[in-house]
Amino acid sequence: MYQTLMTAIIIVSVLLIFIVVIQPSKNNAASNLTGGAEALFGKNKKARGFEAVLNKMTIILGFIFMVLALLLAKLSS
Repeated sequence: MYQTLMTAIIIVSVLLIFIVVIQPSKNNAASNLTGGAEALFGKNKKARGFEAVLNKMTIILGFIFMVLALLLAKLSS
């Protein structure tokens, strides 16, 4: 059981890293240097299409990762 969960958490970790890396950037570097006020005042756009799928996959994989980590901690104690 422990080895199966360990394998699952490794697979989920790699998938989570891959999904986060392929997500497009939300802002540019110039915005970070100047304070990024436009991100606070009305320039928030909802993700659509492929970006929305990536956001949902990140949330789901993050939840699965946390559950697996808690199960592994419970089994190891």
